[in-house]
Amino acid sequence: MARFLKSKFFIIALLLAIVLVTVPSVLALMGQGSVVRNVLNVIATPFRFVITKTEESFEGFAMYFREFDDMHEENKVLRARLKELEEQVAKSEAVREENKWLYDYLGLRRLHPDYVFEAATVVGRESGNYMTVMTLDCGTANGIKLNMPAITSEGIVGYVSEVGLTWCKVSTIIETATSVGAYVERSGEIGVVKGDYSLKNQGYCQMSYLSTDSDIKVGDRIISSGIGVVYPRGLLIGTVTEIVPDAASRTLSAHIEPAVDLKDVSRVMIIKDFAGYTEEPADTAE
Repeated sequence: MARFLKSKFFIIALLLAIVLVTVPSVLALMGQGSVVRNVLNVIATPFRFVITKTEESFEGFAMYFREFDDMHEENKVLRARLKELEEQVAKSEAVREENKWLYDYLGLRRLHPDYVFEAATVVGRESGNYMTVMTLDCGTANGIKLNMPAITSEGIVGYVSEVGLTWCKVSTIIETATSVGAYVERSGEIGVVKGDYSLKNQGYCQMSYLSTDSDIKVGDRIISSGIGVVYPRGLLIGTVTEIVPDAASRTLSAHIEPAVDLKDVSRVMIIKDFAGYTEEPADTAE
């Protein structure tokens, strides 16, 4: 303690304190109180500035946190509203899809009053770029039998190649085991549309057995001819994308892009009966 009392810091601080106490007192006794007040104001001004700015800073922080809390609550309300709107959009989309499905179904019923339909949903499909076999959610319990055709409003999907009690499998028109009697809508040229191993990975099938002088062009629509025991006449199969001559057989083949998008189809209609339908067994669909 004695060392501290003798230190320069203590001595300077003591002298400064004496000056600060003595000088104002002397000036006050001499009638110079205003000078004292001015000096004190000069000394206090920086401290007042710091105190004022500190108070303003604390008020700013408090306001910031209040605004942050308000924004947080507002965001919660907005997120809840956004979720509600997203649910409404999803429901509207589902209703729109259902209405389109019903519209297409009724359109097919009007076009083909002799058809007996069974609506089905795709519940499974093969992996790969293009689907050659799909599984549906109906079977013998719904009256489904082998070789019944599956279609959409756009055209032919394929035929029932396997069936169980509550399910069935449909081989699509690009599957190699599939064949459809067909004709060119524009010219009436007749041929057979079959799946082809080299084309199915591209999502195509082909129309074969066309003579070299056949009237067929790129862009022609290919329609089912009704020849065979599976497909009725008049269903759209697809569109010609390329014509390929075969020098060995002296015939033409036409590559066909299916009318139905086999990658995205999710619902189909199985034709259980139509005028001219027969239950004769067939090794391949026609």
